[in-house]
Amino acid sequence: MTLLPATARQIDNQVAQAQIDGHTPSLVLGVVRDGTLVHLAAAGEHPRPDTDLQYRVGSISKTMTATLIMQLRDAGRLSVDDELEKHLPGTDVGSLTLRQLLGHASGMQREPEGDWWERASGIDLGTLLAGVTADKIAYPPHATYHYSNLAYGLLGGVLERLTGMPWADLLTERLLGPLGMRRTTYTATEPYARGYVVHPWHGTLREEPRTDTGAMAPAGQLWSTIEDLGRWAAFLADPDPSVLAAGTLTEMCAPVVISDLDSWSGGHGLGLELYRDGERVYVGHGGSMPGYVAALTVHRPTRTAVVGFANSYGFPITGLGRRLLTAVLDAEPAFPQPWRPATATPAAELTELTGRWWWMGTSLDLSWDAGDLVAHVRGERVSRFTAEGTDRWRGRSGPENGEILTVRRDDSGRAVAIDIATFVFTRSPDEVP
Repeated sequence: MTLLPATARQIDNQVAQAQIDGHTPSLVLGVVRDGTLVHLAAAGEHPRPDTDLQYRVGSISKTMTATLIMQLRDAGRLSVDDELEKHLPGTDVGSLTLRQLLGHASGMQREPEGDWWERASGIDLGTLLAGVTADKIAYPPHATYHYSNLAYGLLGGVLERLTGMPWADLLTERLLGPLGMRRTTYTATEPYARGYVVHPWHGTLREEPRTDTGAMAPAGQLWSTIEDLGRWAAFLADPDPSVLAAGTLTEMCAPVVISDLDSWSGGHGLGLELYRDGERVYVGHGGSMPGYVAALTVHRPTRTAVVGFANSYGFPITGLGRRLLTAVLDAEPAFPQPWRPATATPAAELTELTGRWWWMGTSLDLSWDAGDLVAHVRGERVSRFTAEGTDRWRGRSGPENGEILTVRRDDSGRAVAIDIATFVFTRSPDEVP
């Protein structure tokens, strides 16, 4: 599977022009569809990019830290509404919840104390925690969005204390290994691109240090390649259930806080950034470390993503990645999935439920699909229900997600009404329930 030639040329041209305009030594972006890297656009020769060249991913590391937290939640080891004190006792910010830390709604200040952490040798967890005092809360928790690297250093500490494993080892065992991300590493592993600051007036390069960030590693330490970051994007689009349940990833994509209250163009879920582009919502994260920037943008409904790297600090790669993803989706919308006939007829008592029902002049059409009841209200709002007992069904998608559908029967056992969360539908628009 590849992009159409016209789409590929459009992407290649945009990347080539962005490398020129942005004065970055090298730039590489990849398009991922249905789990496969389908196109690579590269520009620059310092070094010449390819799919196996490592760059730093920066804060994209946070998406993996958050996934580890959610794995432990699903295993019953924690709740995202636990207070930090339960897992990292002794700090002066122990009343903050894991949910607030994950979603940048804790009010925690952006950086830890000391030298600029991305350019300094990292400290250990004990030293980091000793510096976390009450005055590190810059805003009242959940009052506003405030991005915090420090919050993710604390979440890494939670992971270490709960599992007894260093964050890097836990990451390799539970995410990188199972997903085949063998070129995603804690430290740079050849071949890798050196990172630079580009002088604004004469275009010369200053190579930046490649630090080990210690206890702040869960916020931005990792190195990866286009091939591996494409695998991570594919996972975020359609997760391997042996690594993380699909419902849990969907939960991570729900907004904890809106980051742009004026236009609602962006927000933050449980470790994932949310971006609105017209009628589409993308999930992902940007990343930066001295000398490097990275982009990860995913459109989950179409399983399409753009990932990218540049090796110059400050290059606007996140916006470029979003524009390229929009260009791909506009030029090549996802092909509709074919309708397939049912392989079996439902039992008579279930067939009886299908068809049209009425409430207050509003029609409800019930159909049978792969063991579920599917409800269409006015032909538009669609909810899917799964059996939970005799004549009892639980909504699991759509507007009625979580609500109960109950079948009402008369003395002869005939279905006479459908009760959805106290809204009672009957077979005739003239009948009053």
